[in-house]
Amino acid sequence: RGIPREPGARWMEPGCQSCTCQGRQVLCDAVSCSVPCSHPLPAPAGGCCPTCTGCLHEGVARAEGDVFSPSNGNCTVCICLAGNVSCLSPECPQGSCPSPSLANCCSCTPGKCTFRGRTYAHGAQFSLDGDDCTTCVCQGGEVECSFTPCPILDCPQHQQHLGPGQCCSTCQDPPAPTGCFLDDNGVEFPIGQIWSPGDPCELCICQADGSVSCQRTDCVETCPHPIRIPGQCCPDCSAGCTYMGRIFSNNETFPSALDPCLSCICLVR
Repeated sequence: RGIPREPGARWMEPGCQSCTCQGRQVLCDAVSCSVPCSHPLPAPAGGCCPTCTGCLHEGVARAEGDVFSPSNGNCTVCICLAGNVSCLSPECPQGSCPSPSLANCCSCTPGKCTFRGRTYAHGAQFSLDGDDCTTCVCQGGEVECSFTPCPILDCPQHQQHLGPGQCCSTCQDPPAPTGCFLDDNGVEFPIGQIWSPGDPCELCICQADGSVSCQRTDCVETCPHPIRIPGQCCPDCSAGCTYMGRIFSNNETFPSALDPCLSCICLVR
């Protein structure tokens, strides 16, 4: 396939073919998979063999150690262990349910709950007195209370705020930028400030959103002997002439460096 391989090299080809370079020949064999579990997961992307680090039960992928109920119900509980699925069904007692988990599985009567002097029916949900952040539920004669679940916020920690009387934090908008920070020296430029970052031909401005926008200056004026002034972007064609490394003012006469019998004059054109 146009790729050189070292002697003894081994690699994978499409179609789960394992190839090796032996004696200047390429030998390929189909990968043989050994699956020591009853409910393996399909091979991951780029792989060839099913994996037993999870279970595939009724077309649904289950993680290792996951406890679940099958689709046919009947309160059967299954667990995924090392690629194998084991299921257990509860034994239903006669009369009232001794466990809240059996109330919806067996033909027994769930018990009522008495909590802080009040009676609640099975399945009733209520909150503690004066605490709307805690939710309680009556399950087979027992009361279970838990904190009200809060949504996962997609903002950083410093933008999360918990107001008085609130159970869950909310995201606050970040403060509007007051200027632009430069990473090199930490100097902040106010919005609208214009400056040169060191190159006289480049000017930068601090935008309203805190970003920096820079633009270079194009020099269009030309002359035969321009004068470059330190700190100035474009050469000056009106201040004089540059000749053989020396600067002469307008209308100044000077001898030629090539022929002492010649006299030169600086003329602005």
